[in-house]
Amino acid sequence: MEDHEKQKRKPRVLCFHGYRTSGEILKKSIMSRWPEAVTQKLDLVFFDGKFLAHGKSSSLDGISDPPRYEWFRTNEDLSLVRNFEECVAYIEDYMVNNGPFDGLLGFSQGALVAAALPGMQAQGVALGKVEKIKFLILISGAKFGGKKYEMPTMASNAFSYPIKCPSLHFIGSFLMP
Repeated sequence: MEDHEKQKRKPRVLCFHGYRTSGEILKKSIMSRWPEAVTQKLDLVFFDGKFLAHGKSSSLDGISDPPRYEWFRTNEDLSLVRNFEECVAYIEDYMVNNGPFDGLLGFSQGALVAAALPGMQAQGVALGKVEKIKFLILISGAKFGGKKYEMPTMASNAFSYPIKCPSLHFIGSFLMP
């Protein structure tokens, strides 16, 4: 792609949905609330997590039909993270086959994953086949190693050093429409 074409195109943003939802649910329930003046300036790409959801998502009953997805597996109280390496490999494959992407947007569990990726990329343990992530938009996210989620081994240094990746954080409660 030539330089003038890069300057003309909208920033491509890969969008990560929340726990037991889908890319389509993220697009309809959250992104539809953003002003058109913002969304028309971005090329938003929504995709689904690696794993079919285990269990119900009661907040979505009657709002959206399955299938629903998760980015990684957890135990009942969400403290034990499983299959994180598979999740990251799945994301990288998607980015290689559908990119390039300039930034990442994540909601809830998707924000948790998206937040770790630039640090993992900077450490050389993930996303080595794609361009450097230039920015993050995180909505109702958390951090691995916090009060709820354990730190996956692969992400153990993701937050160890400052990275040069601007981020916009939306913090607060969210109610489905």
